[in-house]
Amino acid sequence: MTTVGSTGASTYEAVNIFFDRAADRLKLDDGERELLRRPWRELQVAVPVRMDDGRIEVFTGYRVQHNGARGPYKGGVRYHPLADREEVKALASLMTWKTALVDIPFGGAKGGVQCDPHLLSEGELNRLTRRYTANIEHLLAVNRDILAPDLGTNAQTMVWMMDEYGRIHGHTPGIVTGKPIELGGSAGREAATGRGVVTVVAEVAKDAGIDLKGGGVIVQGFGNVGSWTARIADEMGCNVVGVSDIQGGSYRSDGIDMKQLLRHKDETGTVTGLPGADSVSNEELLEQPCDFLIPAAIDGVIHAENAPRIKAKMVIEAANHPVIPEADRILNDRGIKILPDILVNAGGVIVSYFEWSQNLYQAHWKEDRVTTELKKIMTRAYRKVSETAEREAITYRDAAFLIGVGSVAHVARMRGFI
Repeated sequence: MTTVGSTGASTYEAVNIFFDRAADRLKLDDGERELLRRPWRELQVAVPVRMDDGRIEVFTGYRVQHNGARGPYKGGVRYHPLADREEVKALASLMTWKTALVDIPFGGAKGGVQCDPHLLSEGELNRLTRRYTANIEHLLAVNRDILAPDLGTNAQTMVWMMDEYGRIHGHTPGIVTGKPIELGGSAGREAATGRGVVTVVAEVAKDAGIDLKGGGVIVQGFGNVGSWTARIADEMGCNVVGVSDIQGGSYRSDGIDMKQLLRHKDETGTVTGLPGADSVSNEELLEQPCDFLIPAAIDGVIHAENAPRIKAKMVIEAANHPVIPEADRILNDRGIKILPDILVNAGGVIVSYFEWSQNLYQAHWKEDRVTTELKKIMTRAYRKVSETAEREAITYRDAAFLIGVGSVAHVARMRGFI
């Protein structure tokens, strides 16, 4: 079972702490809570793969459809050793509240295969992806459940999924999002989550009176989300003082030259060891002083042990569930504001919604339209969360969950589910 922090609680149990707080404020009864908390469907499948050396290895895959009251299920598929049932359930539930919070017409789902994609060849990944897709295809359709990339998967993975689904059902580009543009993908999709993160940073900085060129930004994690967040933040004039990847990080209090960093990353394959910067571990980077600390890697990186040492003014959750509930309480008690994942990293699913819509209507938007519409939705969602937090005298996280859970509960009542 996936666990986070020192409490031993699974990720699914941990995210439901925040759901329960929203349910209390909404005065949901026991039956309503159970319907909204519990996944509507969970599928576990065996994924046998013929490896390059001729042996067969059987992986375990999942697809969890958490709630479809507001529309078709939507959610990514991750390839990771810890992508177990509890992890996938947790991420599916977060997607439900996320899509409701930003008001796009999807329910929440998530998929996963327990594997280390870095240890598999391209051919093995292709065969694994096709077998996984074939084993869950009966749950999928453009108006039922739409797949997307997540940790350990990418645009190439989506092409294989689309092609495998198309072998059975005919060419169906809208069955996955995050595709290459040549096969129906959307302009701006690759940068979407990072652009949404920076939009939230800009809005909350404006409200807090923080100069983005001052104390700086730290981005922990330099995958798709983290790298785009750092680049776009730098383009916007932010002072990026620290970055990291799986191998470690680099910190420079007066700011990192982004062009130098990207050259260094291309040459060495890592952001650590940047000339002129201090080399730090991922754990050490989290504890450096900054205005905005942006965990953009994996869950549970801020926990009870390191929360007292966090020196940021605000934590911006670009990753899913990077702050466990006990740390959430500690940071709030210390006056450190947290912008929650279901708001901050919603840019990806928003542009996935644009891509899905373009596929359905066989249209193609220019990148400036995608960026403009993304910023509109992210800004509107942030404002709603900020106003709710102020009106109810609650945290940004509690405000976000109150809006998301309340929206799903309202639609579920209209449809007669509760």
